[in-house]
Formats: sequence, structure tokens, C-alpha cells
Amino acid sequence: MRRLLLLSFLAFLPLGLGQNLLPAGVFGLTFREEGGAWVYEGAGVRLAYVPGVGWAEPADPSLPPPSGELLPLQALKALGYFQVPEAGTRFGSQGRAFRVVLDLPTPYPGPPQEAQGQERLTLLLPYLAPEVLQAPWPQGLRAGVRLLPQGTELRLEAPGRLLRHRLFPLQDPPRLVLDLYLLAPEVEEALAPGVHYKEVWAFAPDPLRLYLVEATEGRLLPVGKPGVRDLPKNLAPGALAVLNGGYFDPKTGTPIGLWVQDGVTVAYPFGRVALMWEGFRFFLDFPRFEAVVRGPQGERVRVGVNASRARFTAHTVPGPVGREGEEVALVRGDRVEAILPAPQDLPPGAWALSFPQGSPPFPLRPGDPLSLYGRLDPPFAYALEGGPLLVREGQYAFDPMRENFKDLRPLQAVAPQAAVAWTREGRLWLLVSEPTTPGVLARALLSLGAWNALRMDGGGSAQLWVQGRLRSPYQGSPRPVVSALALYAP
Repeated sequence: MRRLLLLSFLAFLPLGLGQNLLPAGVFGLTFREEGGAWVYEGAGVRLAYVPGVGWAEPADPSLPPPSGELLPLQALKALGYFQVPEAGTRFGSQGRAFRVVLDLPTPYPGPPQEAQGQERLTLLLPYLAPEVLQAPWPQGLRAGVRLLPQGTELRLEAPGRLLRHRLFPLQDPPRLVLDLYLLAPEVEEALAPGVHYKEVWAFAPDPLRLYLVEATEGRLLPVGKPGVRDLPKNLAPGALAVLNGGYFDPKTGTPIGLWVQDGVTVAYPFGRVALMWEGFRFFLDFPRFEAVVRGPQGERVRVGVNASRARFTAHTVPGPVGREGEEVALVRGDRVEAILPAPQDLPPGAWALSFPQGSPPFPLRPGDPLSLYGRLDPPFAYALEGGPLLVREGQYAFDPMRENFKDLRPLQAVAPQAAVAWTREGRLWLLVSEPTTPGVLARALLSLGAWNALRMDGGGSAQLWVQGRLRSPYQGSPRPVVSALALYAP
């Protein structure tokens, strides 16, 4: 115990103290007194010093003297004890990481490496790096350092924490970087047969904590009501877990994107990828949607919807609709309220049909009945549009330019992200991440084995409720939303 305390104490002393005298154990050597001499032995080396006389093994008066158990670093250097080159060392922080940088004499020949351990980690840096003895290790990390012939050994311990490291080279000038992460433990709680709540770390490559419900069975339903906002937990009382759903207009609560409930279209596509499912079989794609407008005399004509424009296009999302050279029929309560030149702002609670100026699909006047119908092809009982797509069949797929995102700034901001994902084996994940970007989340999910993944509404809307309790991190008051995905027990 005395030797361990001495080693821990000396690890934080300046190297100049005592002319670089360090305990023999730091060099992987043992110490004993034998016949009036101090003997240091190990790693195929035997050194002996006679107090008041000098070095006996080797008989070299130029070597600096030891002091009992303490050996001079310079003596071992002079004897060629170290079989690796020496490197300078610097320390700092990078996000969550405590960073050690070795300034190398030549490029590092090995590959990058990374690994995770529970509470303990042993690393060998293939360089003599005596300054590591002075490292200002982060609070909660216990470190033992040995300067061995084959390199600098680190024995790290963080009780109650996960230890993760990344070791990678940099060039011009050559450096070797060690990033150490002290992470909170992961969590797993059983909610029902086949359903668990988890808090896990994913790496992309920096650690990202995910709060998720994993299910291999159960019932997933879209819940909510257009125009009505509430906390996800209140949209699905009795659900095991509730994840916020798709996008909505913040002023009116109008859903933005496809929403199918029990085979009935609640909201129409907006040109983004949707989650579609039957039972516990899930699909991600741009929905193939057929929309039809029925006129005053029962006429029927197929139309485009929102971003999927056609000669005749139905618009269901508040904001500017129609283009120059078109007219817009504003419809409220299945009656044409007005026919106006485009573009026009679509008021809340209305939808609109745009068509070339003077060329409606059939004779149309204010007051005429006009109805909009739609269905998925092939039909699905449930669908909810989100986006952008994050992972598709095990490949990184984040590309918001392919979806109808006109302002990319929210997707570039560091914020909580919500997503639905599943593995190739069929494990469904409803999840919220700590603040990050969608692209980073996509890579993190790939590192965990996600086969498909879709982002849902993020930022202030991102929230995961488990048995009525908010489990994902949230600053401030949780935001009411219009739609959510509710998971019920099998």
C-alpha cells in the first residue's frame, strides 16, 4: 500500500524534482537490499548500486546515482533500457474527451484503435513519454503510469463509469492522439415482455448518449389530433412509451406531412420520407400517394399534393400556395370559398386547389362543393411522415436536399434529435439523442447496428416519455406537439 501511495503521489510531481528520481516500479523493476547494495531487477535487466561506492552493475561512474527505491530516469536512458523512441507530451480537452498528444520523431506506424471498458482500461503507448507522469487527469479518473522498455503503460480506473478511448495518428507534423472519455453508465430497464428502456452510448466517433425504447413486439400507433397540441404523454394515456411525431405549423397546429390513422388519411404528403407500417412490419420511403378531387357534378380528377406538383395541385399546409400564372380555389368545409389569382396564403382550416389561370379541371364557382380524397399505394394502415432519412438498409442516407426542406439551418443546428429506427433483426427503437446534428445521429445509429432510421421532428419537440415520465433530456418546459408515436404493450 505504501508503494502504491508513493507512486500515485509522484505521478503528479514535476519531473525536475529529485533529478528525475522515480520509484523502481515506475520502470517495471523491483527493488531490494542485498549484501549492502541496492539491487534493481526486471525485464532482463539487473542493476546494483553500493551506497558510498557507486554503481557496481554496471560499473559506470558517469551514471547519476539512485536513492534507495528511487531510480534516475537518465541512468536508464543511458543504459539503453528503453527500446522505443521518446516523444514529447501535451494535454488538453476536446469536448467530453481528455486529450493526450504525443509529438513524435517519426510518423506513427500503427492503425487507429478504439475500445470501451467497464471502469478499467490498460493502454500501452509505444513511446517513452515521461511527461505523462505529470498529466492533469480529470476528476474521477485514477491513473497509474509505468515507463517500460516497450513503451508508456497507462492503467486507468474510473469507478462507476465507462471508460472509452480513441488512439489515432496525425501527420505534418507527426503526432499520436489519445482521447479518453469518462462516461456515465448505460441503463436498461424492462417495461414489458419484449420491451426495454435503455440509455446507451453510440460513437460517431465521439460519444453520443441515446435515450431509447427497444421493442421486439408491441403495438405502435400514431396519436394526436390536427390543430390540437399537447404533451406526448397526454396524447396516449396508458402507452408504455410515446415519442414525438412529425412536423406541424407552429401557428395553427396543422400537421405537415402524411398521417394515416387506421387507413384514413389525416394529413397529406409534403414531399418527405414517411414511416409506414402494418402490425410490427415497418417501411421507410417517399409515399406513393394518389390524391383525387371530386367536383360539383361528381367529376373526379387526379391531382398532385403539396410539393408533388401537377397541372392541378391540392395544397393542405398553411403558407403561400400556387404560382404566377395560376389561380387558386380556396376551400373550407368542402365548399369553394373564393377563386383568386396565385400565389395566395392558405388560411388555417382551409385547403386549396391550384390550376392554370382560366383552366380549372371542371367548371368551378364560389359556393360549389369540392372534396379532396387520398390513399396510399400500396395501402398501409398507419403512416407518419418525418424526415430527413438517416439510414437506409445499413447505409448512411442523410441527404435533406432530396427531401422538401427549403431551410436547412434547423438541420445544421446542434439540438436534441428524435428518430425511429430498427435493426435488421427487427428490434424497433423509439429514441431521442442528446444535442447533436442529424448527420452525426445517423452515423451514431449505424455504429449501433441500425438498418433503417428516420428523423422525426427535433429540437424543442424531441421528447421520449416512458410510462408517463419524460426520460430524454430537456431544458425548460416540454413542448406540446400535434402528433406522436405511441407504443403499447403486446
